[in-house]
Amino acid sequence: MKYKDPHKAREAENYERPIASRELILKVLEESQAPLGFAELADLLEMLDDETRDPLKYRLRAMERDGQIIFNRRKQYVPVSKAELISGRISGHPDGFGFLIPDDSSDDLFLHGKQMRKAMHGDKVLCSVTGVDRKGRREGAIVEVLESNTEEVVGRYFVRGGVGFVEPDNKRITADVMIPPENSGKAKHGQIVSAALIEQPNTRQLAIGKVVEILGEHMAPGMEIDIALRSHDLPHEWNKDIYAETAKLGAEVVEADKEGRVDYRKMPLVTIDGEDSRDFDDAVYVERKGDNWKLVVAIADVSHYVPVGSALDQEAWNRGTSVYFPAQVIPMLPEEISNGLCSLNPQVDRLCMVCEAIIDNDGDVLSYEFKEGIMHSAARLTYTKVAAMLVDKDEALCSEYQHILPHLEDMYSLYHALRGARDERGSIDFETKETKIVFGKDRKIESIKPTERNDAHKIIEECMIAANVCAARYLKKHDMPALHRVHPEPTPENLEKVREFLNGVGLSLGGGVEPEPKDYARLLASVQGRSDAELIQTVLLRSLSRAKYSPVSSEKPEAARHFGLAQKDYAHFTSPIRRYPDLLVHRAIRHLIRDKKNTAANYTYSASDMAELGEHCSMAERRADDATRDVMAWLKAEYMLDKVGEVFDGFITAVTSFGLFVELKEVYVEGLVHVTSLKSDYYKFDPITHRMTGESSGRSFRLGDPITIQVARVDLDDRKIDFTLPGAADEDGKRKPKKSNTKAKPKSTTKDGKTSDGRKPKRKKRKS
Repeated sequence: MKYKDPHKAREAENYERPIASRELILKVLEESQAPLGFAELADLLEMLDDETRDPLKYRLRAMERDGQIIFNRRKQYVPVSKAELISGRISGHPDGFGFLIPDDSSDDLFLHGKQMRKAMHGDKVLCSVTGVDRKGRREGAIVEVLESNTEEVVGRYFVRGGVGFVEPDNKRITADVMIPPENSGKAKHGQIVSAALIEQPNTRQLAIGKVVEILGEHMAPGMEIDIALRSHDLPHEWNKDIYAETAKLGAEVVEADKEGRVDYRKMPLVTIDGEDSRDFDDAVYVERKGDNWKLVVAIADVSHYVPVGSALDQEAWNRGTSVYFPAQVIPMLPEEISNGLCSLNPQVDRLCMVCEAIIDNDGDVLSYEFKEGIMHSAARLTYTKVAAMLVDKDEALCSEYQHILPHLEDMYSLYHALRGARDERGSIDFETKETKIVFGKDRKIESIKPTERNDAHKIIEECMIAANVCAARYLKKHDMPALHRVHPEPTPENLEKVREFLNGVGLSLGGGVEPEPKDYARLLASVQGRSDAELIQTVLLRSLSRAKYSPVSSEKPEAARHFGLAQKDYAHFTSPIRRYPDLLVHRAIRHLIRDKKNTAANYTYSASDMAELGEHCSMAERRADDATRDVMAWLKAEYMLDKVGEVFDGFITAVTSFGLFVELKEVYVEGLVHVTSLKSDYYKFDPITHRMTGESSGRSFRLGDPITIQVARVDLDDRKIDFTLPGAADEDGKRKPKKSNTKAKPKSTTKDGKTSDGRKPKRKKRKS
């Protein structure tokens, strides 16, 4: 039978010597009555000549890596669909088991710890379904590792009985990496190292590695960031091509680049950011236009300097986002660009992409237009200064900035209109706390303080949301392949849990089976003043899905929705210096501005390109969040090292089957009261009411309840802080509670259990 390749033209366009497309290869294999060897398959595809044999082999190997086919022990090719196997990536769990996240978006497969010995977190594998466990989860077995994800691990190097190994810092990788003596690289016991994997793990042996870098001692200042960068595979070094391209750009805007742009240099656009900000990617201007307002949002034109396919573009894609650690930033673009040429610094010309919008008194956008511009920032303002002028009427500041004060006042008036429209839509506002770490000498933590939001923060937020909405509408109107910021509605499973909880506290969520954001907003407003308001807010917040980046097609325009903001269309347009999705949005908008027909014809990216870019950018965002969370957890654990034994007041932030998570008041550190430390009773966990109740005493602990705890233990390696109830330690004959203003000298312990003075701590018998 002779097969005709429906994608022959595409292959000819991409390759000088075209071979069979993946689609044709799969069709031939699926229609075959039995698995095919290479010669049989090549014969059917008419590719037995010397020029096509090797390229066909390369394609088949690539299809193996991508989980489309398998090469069995009889050296035959089998399509995964016929082998009843599932391809996907492994998500490891700190407790040793894991899950397969299938490529086809079907339900996850549970993988026992024994299966996890064959692979590592992030590996791409083929699995078979072996059954269903007592919890109703599908269970799987790893058949083949298609692609190893981990090439290096970072962690502490230990030597026991003459055998060296690295304990990975990434807790999703639960197995140690063995280090033969000749591969130790002069690393010392207890040091933080980076080890390259020489051999991947299998059922018979652990992974084997070689120390390639000694990062330093365990608690050296800044070590937590060095570890996070490597544990989460965060790109953080620039290659020579990046330096070369950056150097060619220069430090100032050249005259030739200003031609053909709308001149905004006489408009008093201003930047409003935090005191510590160094990259300014947005500037704003507002003026009253009759009964309406004119809002101008100017955004740094990064896309002009970062062309598609350049070294800068490749690295920006790789990083996906800037990563903000305490007192340190890993930027998406080199500082010469992010803090220099593209930053909208005051009193210098800068290229910008501009959104002009006309907004009425009800806060509705009547019209909008996008333009390529040139601007000259009139002032670099801070949130503190703007709030002092507009809210506190600070006379000195009002006098200093009198030339732009009227526009700031118009901006404040527009904010109230936009805020009113937001409330009318039913945007969900959760009051969440964010903290910042204050460092002293030698990067020692002095304190942990909550960050404060004033009206100036809210003004800029509303202006940016308006510009983002306009960008999304513009792109969707012209059916442009672009990334939207999508926030899905709650899943039916999460809604069921929420309704069960609300029934228990005498409340209900409106909207039937598909509640709208308004229903959430109304419920939140109705519980203000209740003693359990924070508990209810937490439960509602946890019911929502995570936002992601995704393209939107004309067939499914509703997929652009942002549930939390109650917006039908939303895209990230306002931060191209630090987010790759914004850079992609700018490229799409520029294409439309310059295309005479205002269409997506001849655009660089396709819809399938955007789907892949969306997955990558969402991954990069999660990776950055995980890394910053790890660093904050390390720093908070380090801060608590000398507070073991002290007593603090806090409140319960989560109730689980294994214990209570508690956040300390005025300290903003979270730790665990393990269920085993709740003495003299058996405690039963109720996931619906988020409560743990003692069977005999009736004593209960509920999410949001105030609680007094004692710091029992701090484990810096695991970033864990253990609490107990005051007095519980005395029952076991341990240390007595101290007042929270006294400080205990920390005793660090090594991996072998010895204290810092080299002695083994005495073990005390536990009560049965």
